[in-house]
Amino acid sequence: MEYTEKVMDHFLNPRNVRKIEDANAIAEVGNATCGDIIKLYLKITADGIIEDISFQTFGCGAAIATSSMTTEMVKGKHIDEAISLTREQVADELGGLPANKMHCSNLAADALHKAIKEYKAKNGLK
Repeated sequence: MEYTEKVMDHFLNPRNVRKIEDANAIAEVGNATCGDIIKLYLKITADGIIEDISFQTFGCGAAIATSSMTTEMVKGKHIDEAISLTREQVADELGGLPANKMHCSNLAADALHKAIKEYKAKNGLK
């Protein structure tokens, strides 16, 4: 399977690539098999809204595209809604990913879940 036009767009023109200096939630996840590493930064407001989100990814085109799409899908959402985002939803929004890229490169949703869980734990939220 070739990459979709949307995957290529997010790979060649990724959205939200940067470090957020005043992020209050950060998570890093990686896949040892393929070497993809994603660091996700979130700026969450006092009322739980993802005000800003960004990423830095070391990996293949699919890893960059899924990271970019994830940031677009949850920016402005409440963390309780954002935490339900799945790898499948990200892949679907991109028009699909090759099967061999689903598990190794589609790590951004995992990083998002980790960042939100750590944020909630740090702030005494359920």
